[in-house]
Amino acid sequence: MIDKYKKLTLALLALPVLLAAGCATTPPSNTDDLCEIFREKDDWYHDAAKSSRKWNTPIATMMATLHQESRFVHDAKPPRTKILWIIPGPRPSDAYGYSQALGTTWRGYQRATGSYGADRDDFADAIDFVGWYHNTSQRQCKIKPNDTYHLYLAYHEGQGGFNRRTYRNKKWLQNVAHKVSSRAQTYQQQLNSCEASLKKRKKFLGIF
Repeated sequence: MIDKYKKLTLALLALPVLLAAGCATTPPSNTDDLCEIFREKDDWYHDAAKSSRKWNTPIATMMATLHQESRFVHDAKPPRTKILWIIPGPRPSDAYGYSQALGTTWRGYQRATGSYGADRDDFADAIDFVGWYHNTSQRQCKIKPNDTYHLYLAYHEGQGGFNRRTYRNKKWLQNVAHKVSSRAQTYQQQLNSCEASLKKRKKFLGIF
């Protein structure tokens, strides 16, 4: 009987840890409201603010980029191609994670920042990657930090492609970039209304 109680006690003690682990990788319930995202995902505001300060890129721009790339799904991958319109074929690239970074690009980020342990399915690492990439685009492509439209074009095409203006004949990509820019503006308005409370909460928890 004692062993049964011990097992039950251990199971109950482990339950919060298991639940926390499960919640950590689920997408936010409401991806259209940045305040709700940060309230639900306790550490995300701290991670986003840290990346923003480090890479001189607005939180709203980075979060809008992640929304477009993965809808905040930690292990997102590009959909498979179709063979004869029916049979699942290979994926078009090895893009993976929150940021949908390619393997080669991610390794470049690791080398440039010394973050060799960074993972594409870890939010803190992913948003740091996005901040780093946008900062690189700011410098190499002469894009302003709050110019989400052109930053997203460079994110999609690469800095070399952007400087060659490869996006000019891609109307669909321009439309997507406008959508990301619009979301960043909405996110910024939302963040303006709640950032003070988010900062207070983090100070109370001893994170800042």
